[in-house]
Amino acid sequence: MLDALASHLDAIAAFAPVWGYALIFAFMAIESSFIPFPSEIVMIPAGFLAARGELSLHAPVPDLALAVGIGLAGSLAGAYFNYYLSAKLGEPFLRRYGKWFFLKPEALDRACEVFNRYGGATTFVCRLVPVIRQLISIPAGLARMPLGKFTLFTGLGAGIWTAILAAIGYALGRSAGDITYLELVHKGKAMLDAHLVWIIVGALVLGVSYVAVSKLVMRRRAPTV
Repeated sequence: MLDALASHLDAIAAFAPVWGYALIFAFMAIESSFIPFPSEIVMIPAGFLAARGELSLHAPVPDLALAVGIGLAGSLAGAYFNYYLSAKLGEPFLRRYGKWFFLKPEALDRACEVFNRYGGATTFVCRLVPVIRQLISIPAGLARMPLGKFTLFTGLGAGIWTAILAAIGYALGRSAGDITYLELVHKGKAMLDAHLVWIIVGALVLGVSYVAVSKLVMRRRAPTV
């Protein structure tokens, strides 16, 4: 799928100066929903185009910052779609009809298992884990996770992921010569895969630290008898 989609980027990039940010938002919203769509083919080229001055502002650093912000907004939009759809339809419906909109039962089982075992902080950590990152919003919606906490955790995870991908593309845009977008995506994904374990470890450390601090605070607030 990655190669098939990335092969069309050369044509899509022609619209970047005018429609680049709208495309970033739309594609990241799709990627963050249950529809299988790799974020690597969105944010890595976005960072690359920013570095080359080929987005709307024609200024590398402002374009990069805006691309990350709009990518994050798109990710949140897709996550909210999953959250509210799950809360509205419920688990029995998703298990019965999810296969018709790319939601396999085993994928739903895995997302629910992770969320139920480790709690709301997984909406942060799992945003940095491929495959499950799009689906973790579904059990959050089923569990009616508080929207403020869901937004905070999802925004932090999605923001870090979006910034990392855009930074990879930006670095390649500053250092690489002539390169096709298919080559760009493959090089960027190789860089990401080489450091993915440390990204996940860092997210786990932050998640565990949050849970530990939260428990400590709640223990101190607990009334004494």
